[in-house]
Amino acid sequence: MAVRTRDWLKFGALVALAFVFGLAFASTLGVPNKGGTAEFVPAAQAAGAQFQIPAAKPATDIGNAFVAVAEHVKPAVVFIKSQHVERGESQRLPPGFEDVFPQMRRRPQVEQGSGSGFIVSPDGYILTNNHVVAGADRVTVKLYDKREFTAKVVGTDPNTDVAVIRIDARNLPTLGFGNSDSTRVGEWALAVGNPLGEAFAFTVTAGIISAKGRLLNGLPRPSYGIQDFIQTDAAINPGNSGGPLVNIQGQVIGINSAIASETGYYAGYGFAIPINLARTVMEQLVKTGHVERAVMGIRINDAGQEDAEAVGLKQIRGVLVESFSPGPSPAKDAGLQPGDVIVALDGQPIDNTPQLQQKVGFKKPGETVDVTVLRQGGEKKTFTVRLARAPSDSDVAVASTNGGRPKGDASAKEETLGISVEPLSQDDRQDTRLSAVFAQAGGGLVVTAVSPDGPAYGRLFSADDGGPDIIVSVNGTPTRTRAALREALRKVKSGDIVTLQVMSRTGDPSSNGWSSRIVRLRAR
Repeated sequence: MAVRTRDWLKFGALVALAFVFGLAFASTLGVPNKGGTAEFVPAAQAAGAQFQIPAAKPATDIGNAFVAVAEHVKPAVVFIKSQHVERGESQRLPPGFEDVFPQMRRRPQVEQGSGSGFIVSPDGYILTNNHVVAGADRVTVKLYDKREFTAKVVGTDPNTDVAVIRIDARNLPTLGFGNSDSTRVGEWALAVGNPLGEAFAFTVTAGIISAKGRLLNGLPRPSYGIQDFIQTDAAINPGNSGGPLVNIQGQVIGINSAIASETGYYAGYGFAIPINLARTVMEQLVKTGHVERAVMGIRINDAGQEDAEAVGLKQIRGVLVESFSPGPSPAKDAGLQPGDVIVALDGQPIDNTPQLQQKVGFKKPGETVDVTVLRQGGEKKTFTVRLARAPSDSDVAVASTNGGRPKGDASAKEETLGISVEPLSQDDRQDTRLSAVFAQAGGGLVVTAVSPDGPAYGRLFSADDGGPDIIVSVNGTPTRTRAALREALRKVKSGDIVTLQVMSRTGDPSSNGWSSRIVRLRAR
């Protein structure tokens, strides 16, 4: 090869190498390509395989946890349809007139409802709400995999709104139970169910546990009913009833049961039956088909500020014994008295009514419990109470009597308590509706009016407010006349606690229509 040729080849190679390096350098400076625009490189590609904000990782972890819980829970949730046929009798028509007046022939009325439930055993047992299946002639269950079954109602308990149904299937996915007693306000909670019907089936919503131990005054409260709801702000709507409320581990901590809302739809306040309570009910329903619970034979309420002060409690807690239930009362036999504040059961602190109801209600009749109470002045006592069987709903007859008395003279108003009263007369002694009052207390003072701005407002009731209440003693002194009442209040100073024994109307015929309770008020 000639020397001139080699020189030309070297020169060409150098030019080509310079051109390549020039292109590389230009790309780093963002020099436009031949089309006049810079080449687009996605940010994720330019930065590498990972593009993540480090501070967002905890939120990502929570999101992944929600996904995992939802995937675990949904296959064990079911859609429940209930149907009840109400057959109306046709109006009698002469033969041959049925076709002339077809509107006179009443067709059966079909009532349909829907709700949720969740599978608790591989062989088909399902937990749900009593109100989802109550009175149903036919119950149909649709699984997450779209299979449908006709279900059998194993048992229901209206007092706790818990029901167990069963389908004929095997190897079903199930959910495990958590410990609702150990849940804490502020923990994450997910609700799974079928809000607003099948169109939104198997919906998952998230929130937190907003409160515990809720007693809902707006809900029906059957005799010996137990209310100890978990409150959550996870969205719950009609149709969610019976579905599970689960924790971040996917364990069931409650059965979604109710909402508090002026519209009937989600407003931020949902309520679930604690699974510890529901589980106890379920076990009895599966075993016997019904629930048997124990009672102490007392009427109770949460202790108020006046009650706590009267018995020397530094904190407002405990359960007030208002009166004894009609008939035999194990608590009365053991030595408890109206006005006692229950502060412990078997050595465990008692803070509120639902807590005491649940601890006592699911012990067995015949078992004994140690009840610790505080009395007026701070005296502390412990009594051993042998529990009795709670009457079933069929044992309790519901009766209602409404009686009215004239309003008392405004000048007779007892300003210390903010009430007007009128003494029972000799004519009242002949009234069979008042015989129990005379038999138990020898008479008393009828509350005829309650001042809206007085200490008795909302605590005592006149005939216009659903009463009348009858005051039979004040601070232990019988009050059958206005003079006796004023004498009992003479030494009471503004701000003192006044303890009243009051007779109130009740629907229980076994108590002759009346029962006694303790009311404590702060004198003004």
